[in-house]
Amino acid sequence: MTDPIADMLTRIRNAVTAKHTRVDMPSSRIKADIARILQDEGYIQGFKLLDETVATTTAATRTLRLFLKYGPHGERLITGVERISRPGRRVYFGKQDVPEVLAGLGTSILTTSRGVMTGRAAVKAGVGGEVLCNIW
Repeated sequence: MTDPIADMLTRIRNAVTAKHTRVDMPSSRIKADIARILQDEGYIQGFKLLDETVATTTAATRTLRLFLKYGPHGERLITGVERISRPGRRVYFGKQDVPEVLAGLGTSILTTSRGVMTGRAAVKAGVGGEVLCNIW
């Protein structure tokens, strides 16, 4: 797999479209940070890191489980997910140039020198960085 973050976003997009209550994916530290931001911004109910042992091997793999959130009448809270910076084309923004998503209705997720944070938090902290994705 060349782009694990794009895989994560595709799994979320597909699960929300199919109205699943949860979605599982291989875990990494940056994926857990993205899940934390999605929970803080109110897009998902929560997430859990699971340790699973595969029967064929003795190695334990970590799985990230996201619990998806829907509106009171079953409407999707995540209507769009877009990968911005990818391995073939990295996209960076300075502290003054961090873009808004849907005029402030969406959220951009950046990786900065101070860790993974939203675009609003990066502007407030006065740092720029690589824009991982936009979600609305």
